Amino acid sequence: MKYPNLEKLVDIIAVLRSENGCEWDREQTHKSLRPNMLEEAYEACDAIDDENIPNLREELGDVLLQVVLHAQIAKDNGEFDIEDVAKELSDKLIHRHPHVFGEQKVHSTQEILDNWDRLKKEEKSYRKSVLDGISKSQSALMSAQKISKKVVKVGFEWDSAESLKDCIKSEYREFEEAVRLGDKDKMEDEMGDILFATVNLARWYKIDAEQALLCANKKFTKRFRKMEEIKEKPFEEYTYDEFNELWKRAKILVKEEG
Repeated sequence: MKYPNLEKLVDIIAVLRSENGCEWDREQTHKSLRPNMLEEAYEACDAIDDENIPNLREELGDVLLQVVLHAQIAKDNGEFDIEDVAKELSDKLIHRHPHVFGEQKVHSTQEILDNWDRLKKEEKSYRKSVLDGISKSQSALMSAQKISKKVVKVGFEWDSAESLKDCIKSEYREFEEAVRLGDKDKMEDEMGDILFATVNLARWYKIDAEQALLCANKKFTKRFRKMEEIKEKPFEEYTYDEFNELWKRAKILVKEEG
């Protein structure tokens, strides 16, 4: 037995889902566990971002729990089991790595990625649109990145970074016009165009927009927490100029602390 703890985990989940197991586990369905799958994946990502290896080990266990639990639910429903999941994944990985498991020669990472896309397209020949296969559950920002990358692969691209920047400026002008008219629906529509075009600008410069925004959120959070530490009175009593000065002080202190 090469991985006894993995087999033990599968057996534990089977017991929990059995007639004499846990009532809560027996009640779960693929749909009821959907929020858990997302939450555990995000918590694992937090551990990666924090470079917290012990926490990452724990969070990956929670992600694995979701995988095994879903597989057990499917087995109970007579659909598939964890072995079917592992076999399908193994077959896919072997097929998409002919330079490792076959005779194909490659000379760059880009060539590996191109082969991956080509083989994936062959496997999923039932997809008719370039945009088929984009997850409906991921964040709007991640969806925008995926849409952008897919259409670029077939040549639908701005001719330069400058034309893309001009597009963003144009979208801002249209947003300002909607603001002037007081048209809330139009404002929302134009703001969406601004965000989508900005995601494309990030892609153009090979910046992951999701990661960039996560970093911005983290940076803002640190600075605001520092403002809370050093404030001399309730925030409600601060004027705009006082807030501005407090923010500047917080930025300097956070930078000094590293």
